[in-house]
Amino acid sequence: YSEFPQWKFNVYFVAPVSSSTVQPTTSGRWNHCMNTPGCIELTYNYGSESESGRVYNTGNADATGTADGEKIRGGFGHIGITVPNVYRACDRFKDLGVEFHKSPNAGGMKGLAFIKDPDGYLVEVLPQGEMVAESVDCMGVESEGGEGYKDNSK
Repeated sequence: YSEFPQWKFNVYFVAPVSSSTVQPTTSGRWNHCMNTPGCIELTYNYGSESESGRVYNTGNADATGTADGEKIRGGFGHIGITVPNVYRACDRFKDLGVEFHKSPNAGGMKGLAFIKDPDGYLVEVLPQGEMVAESVDCMGVESEGGEGYKDNSK
């Protein structure tokens, strides 16, 4: 796992690996996870610790499951999955009619995407290995600029 208190979230990784291959340093564990095929990332967003009752959230800053319809922060954020090539995976997702929350070049972070599963849960699509940006993504967004993604976590 890795903690990111400056951004108010932690990530936990699940992958079919031998415990003997887990790296002793934070950066070593991160690199190991980002290079392991099929590694799943679970994101926990800070903020639900003081909520009373059940906190149900389909993604960052979502109102689903709240009694008053107000967006909540914290709790379960999303899962993430590593793929060999984010851009090719997103081409396929687009062809299959998957809804995008963020295409690979949208917003400030290039080379990763967020899609929605059939129930509306966010799924982060991450590269195995280095974060690399291609000039144009599946939605026609150029890597320079990348308009179209709004950070709803604030």
